[in-house]
Amino acid sequence: MNTTQSFSLLRQKAGLSIDKIAHITGYSQREVYRWEKNEVVPRKIVLDQLTRIAQPLSSYGKGSSSFTFIDLFAGIGGMRKAFEELGGRCVYTSEWDKYSRQTYLANFECDHEIGGDITKIDAWDIPSHDILVAGFPCQPFSIAGVSKKNALGKPHGFADKTQGTLFFDVARIIDYHRPKAILLENVKNLQRHDKGKTFEIIKDTLAELGYYFDWKIIDAGHWVPQHRERIFIVGFREDCRFSFDRFALPANSERPVIDTILHSEDGMEDEEPPYTIGPLARISDRYTLSDHLWQYLRQYAEKHRAKGNGFGFGLVGPHDVARTLSARYYKDGSEILVKQDGKNPRRLTPRECSRLMGFDSLNGNSFVIPVSDTQAYRQFGNAVVVPVVRSVALYMLEYLVEGVSSDQLRFDFGVLMSEKAFHYG
Repeated sequence: MNTTQSFSLLRQKAGLSIDKIAHITGYSQREVYRWEKNEVVPRKIVLDQLTRIAQPLSSYGKGSSSFTFIDLFAGIGGMRKAFEELGGRCVYTSEWDKYSRQTYLANFECDHEIGGDITKIDAWDIPSHDILVAGFPCQPFSIAGVSKKNALGKPHGFADKTQGTLFFDVARIIDYHRPKAILLENVKNLQRHDKGKTFEIIKDTLAELGYYFDWKIIDAGHWVPQHRERIFIVGFREDCRFSFDRFALPANSERPVIDTILHSEDGMEDEEPPYTIGPLARISDRYTLSDHLWQYLRQYAEKHRAKGNGFGFGLVGPHDVARTLSARYYKDGSEILVKQDGKNPRRLTPRECSRLMGFDSLNGNSFVIPVSDTQAYRQFGNAVVVPVVRSVALYMLEYLVEGVSSDQLRFDFGVLMSEKAFHYG
């Protein structure tokens, strides 16, 4: 039995489609088809690790995982999805929003309760863990969040008593548990907020905790058809000389376009009401803008264009890249409107938003969306892009494996997994 035959048999045994394999490994569908047809021999590490990485999320844990992690400010589980796909086991979750918790529980089997308000959670009630991940609230640091609070005369950053200080709760947990590694995610503007003072406080705090760290602003447009810049801060308890200098981005020539996440409307997808209807699974008219709203958005854009401002809607065709999906998308969908022949443009459906954020791939509608469209738009707009986190996590694991500490993680990968072994493109 040759290597490519092993791949085909392994794929069939796992019950995975070509599309799903491409989504999990990050390779293009074309490349996976070449493996399937014996045209190219896949890397040995892909075959060695595919069985465990491709397992259903519910099969992780019970002694099969390589490392443990906790998921703070979990949202709908983007961080968890990425780390579990690499073999991790989540031992604790914290998320205060009840609708996000609903979506989270619909997609992940939890053998632990989900904590709510992190300010009321005692660190000793959280299990020990190898890695702490946290996408702590970004509103106090984002450009939109700062502008809104300034207009209302409210404080922002660390002066914000309800959200800005939540980073210190993360620091409190880090200080108590001393995890081997941490991953923090936030909006790009965190680095510049309050003329850089906010970010300096965060860096000083991590240094005082004894962590060695680096950070990088990464545009998700390398993985999904969306311009979305976020800052990722990675820290280690031991000095493993971690740096983002070797972190490899997918080639620009392979950047995806919006057509890769849109409903096909040709019968190749199953009908999924209320998003798509009928035998061809066409998009419901509920997502097409009304004449009144479309006229309003055009007038609004023209008014600001006349003033020399760049405010307005974002209209995309099949070969374009979208603007950043925001939590306000439910209001009018103006930042990402899809062109339609012979009628007004439309919003993305929540399923398309799921694909845009990397929770699903085309024809891979496995992520459960149990909430209303309004809540779904909010949740995906606030989420992380899963393949970006997966790439960062994979890069982190390489350093943990190669670390000189005698107390390093018990990885069972067999061989080192590097960012070059799995190309998420």
